[in-house]
Amino acid sequence: MMKVPIFALLICLLFVLSNGYGGMVGGRRQIENVKSNKEVQELGRFSVAEYNSRQKASRKMDGGGELQFLEVVEAQSQVVSGIKYYLKVSAVRNGAHMLFDSEVVVKPWLRSKQLLNFAPHAPN
Repeated sequence: MMKVPIFALLICLLFVLSNGYGGMVGGRRQIENVKSNKEVQELGRFSVAEYNSRQKASRKMDGGGELQFLEVVEAQSQVVSGIKYYLKVSAVRNGAHMLFDSEVVVKPWLRSKQLLNFAPHAPN
């Protein structure tokens, strides 16, 4: 019986992951049809809810009032130890429309998602 080196198994796993998620492991890829992508929209909604929760916990509301999620307008994904999503989220606070950049890591095998960053969008 032939033993397969762990290195060979790792290479095969990376190949499967990169092809399964439409890109090279570690590279970002643009997500198409963002506005109709239910998973991406739900991650945007999660980002805003988590941001609001953190603001309440720290007792600081920037500009007063909670953000209300409108939609994700742009998204990219990157295979890391899970899938990292880079989202451009449209939200409203007190009638003012704003854009935010959000980073969320999803680990499906753990059924977890974590908000890493949520900040006002800075135009390039």
